[in-house]
Amino acid sequence: MAFVKDSLMAYFLLFLSAFGAATLLPLQSEAVLFSLFVLQQHPVVLLLCVATLGNVLGSCVNWWLGLQIEHLKHKKWFPVSAKQLEKAQKIYHRYGFYSLLLSWAPIIGDPITLIAGVLKENFWRFVIVVSFAKAGRYLFIYLLYIGLIH
Repeated sequence: MAFVKDSLMAYFLLFLSAFGAATLLPLQSEAVLFSLFVLQQHPVVLLLCVATLGNVLGSCVNWWLGLQIEHLKHKKWFPVSAKQLEKAQKIYHRYGFYSLLLSWAPIIGDPITLIAGVLKENFWRFVIVVSFAKAGRYLFIYLLYIGLIH
């Protein structure tokens, strides 16, 4: 029974770290995922799915915040600067919804998902593209792990 509790806690912490990392908060999930790979106590596919789900749902929060941005962007606590918003908007205007393929990228990825909401990108199209990008990122981390460790 302890294994179940530990496994559930591991998945929960991975989900939370991936969710938080995808929001506009300055968090990261790669270390948690990599550590779980190293422990080799959990199915890799399940770890990748949990991390991807958490990260995609965090990006959905950004999309929703984008819809609300006119009411929020002047708040002191709002974590994206005007400069970051402008840069993300330029990328989004130049490449359209395909720029969401960069949603996995540090620094620009989260603002791009926010801009998708600002520009009222179709939610389901958003979810599909972001899911591919986020899954690809975590798969890349796994490939790094097997290349470095094995």
